[in-house]
Formats: sequence, C-alpha cells, structure tokens
Amino acid sequence: MGCPFRNGRFRATYQFPVSEPTTVTGKIQVDVHYYEDGNVALNTNKPLNLSVSSLSAESIISRIATAERDYQEDLNRAFVQMAEGAFKGLRRQLPITRQKVEWEKVGGYRLGQDISGGKGR
Repeated sequence: MGCPFRNGRFRATYQFPVSEPTTVTGKIQVDVHYYEDGNVALNTNKPLNLSVSSLSAESIISRIATAERDYQEDLNRAFVQMAEGAFKGLRRQLPITRQKVEWEKVGGYRLGQDISGGKGR
C-alpha cells in the first residue's frame, strides 16, 4: 500500500576491494517530497557495510538488493506512520484565514491578481 502524495529519488553507491571482496561498503541516499495539503521534504543518507560470503557477482548483487529492499520497506513503514500523525504536526493545516485555498480560483484572490497583473482592488 503506497502513499499517493509523495515522490522522490533513491540513489546508492557501493565499493569493494577487487582482491577479496568480503565487505561491501556503500551509501544509500534518499530524497522524498511529501505533498498532501502542504510540503515536507526528507533527505537521508544511510551508510552500509555488507558482508558477502562469496566472490561471485551474483552473491554481491543479491546482498545489495536485500539491503536496499529492507531500507525501502523501512522507509515505507515510516512514511505510513508519519502520514497518519507526525507530518500533520509539521505543517499548518490551513492558512491564517483558516480557509483552504481554492487553487483553481486563485485569480480571484487579491494576491493572485497582484501577481498575475489583473485588476480587482
């Protein structure tokens, strides 16, 4: 079950010694934008030290895939929990006027008219 109000970027880099790759080091970088009735951004870095049992590419790739999947699942669980509570506390729910902005009618607002060069004062 995903959250329809977010998007982002998932990047990862890895290094291992060519002679005997028993440990793969790396870093996962995630940038997420959550935008339901407001905007909250998350930028996170997770360092990794992965032990591999075999020198084969399949073993190394499998270990990396498992680590990335586990981290993505952790982030998904955290976002579901935050969407239900914490994110709502990070942003003001309504503008100072205590009314939602109707974006399709923004030209009717004085600020919108000022920005678009319209009349209406």
